[in-house]
Amino acid sequence: MPVRMRSFGSHRVVAAIVLFGVPLIGAAQQAPVLPEANKFDFDMKTAARLKPELMAESTTANRYAAGRRAFEKLTEQAQVPRGRKLAWELRIVEDGALNAFSSPDGSVYVESGLADLAGTSAGLWAAILSHEIAHTIRRDWARRFLYMESLRRGSGPVVLGDPGVPLADYKDATAVSEDLARFCRGLELDADADSLTMMAAAGYHPDFVPALHHLLNAQTAGRAASSIFAMHPCWEERDHELDHAYVAASIAFDRRWPEWYASPGGNPPTLVFADEPNVKKNRAREVEIRVPMRCQNLVGAVEVVLQTYSSGKRSGDGVRQITGCTSPRTTITFALAENTPKESSAEVFVLDGQGTVLSRAAVPKLGR
Repeated sequence: MPVRMRSFGSHRVVAAIVLFGVPLIGAAQQAPVLPEANKFDFDMKTAARLKPELMAESTTANRYAAGRRAFEKLTEQAQVPRGRKLAWELRIVEDGALNAFSSPDGSVYVESGLADLAGTSAGLWAAILSHEIAHTIRRDWARRFLYMESLRRGSGPVVLGDPGVPLADYKDATAVSEDLARFCRGLELDADADSLTMMAAAGYHPDFVPALHHLLNAQTAGRAASSIFAMHPCWEERDHELDHAYVAASIAFDRRWPEWYASPGGNPPTLVFADEPNVKKNRAREVEIRVPMRCQNLVGAVEVVLQTYSSGKRSGDGVRQITGCTSPRTTITFALAENTPKESSAEVFVLDGQGTVLSRAAVPKLGR
């Protein structure tokens, strides 16, 4: 199951929403009467009701000094609308999971698997926390709830700055679910974009955001197919959709922190973007796999590993190549024997000198 950072309530509050009468089936014809943003407080009331449970299931972030410092600096930069009172607090959920979620009241919960993955890296902590802080500032829990309500009732006014408007009439639950999923993916990308701006202002290079995405993608067991019903964009979509936001935030960071090493997050991480490999037969009748890739902030070299699988089981330790990735666009080529079994599959991993996975890409249609 793909790892995703989730916003407040993806496992608890969804149940609360259903209890309050917002099932995702069919749509009534009557248009809803939705509250204005400054009068809507259901999100804060829900947060207050669930806080005792969330506090009981979490602990303070005392053993994660880098996370605490990043949280303080990011919340100092948070542009909270006038009239909203938030009690910023960082909590750790000791369950080993690779997730984070935020509450409308300003509490951010990071599950211990993700906290340990960030470790002492202030930049990775900033990437995790800025995304959740952005969800809180944007009131994305409220946006999602009100959007679900508009879908249920068959009307789609713009509420709290919602980026999308649903169709006026839905015939079945499939159309509603697809539209809600598209809307939620948009919320995630908007939170990502806002988090990049927040990080640049607080002194954390925006490159830590894609670096975190790539690390999480590398932790995923297997490769989940993208779905029109997915509530979160896949990592490749995030890389693509946020490209311009990365550039703008990087320029802003450079202006504020011309000496990268002196910034709160330190030097940006090595970043590798590996595009989908191209597979074809060469003149020697070998299966040739070309891996286009681009590196940023690279010092030294990276190792590119082609790992093959047969009938779902790993075949050996993989084929390896070293590259300095010095060109704006570097292509690594692997060749496999012509008799590669048709049921075979493969993935490409890019590793740094410590063996950390910097990027991962699935090889399409290997056994042809």
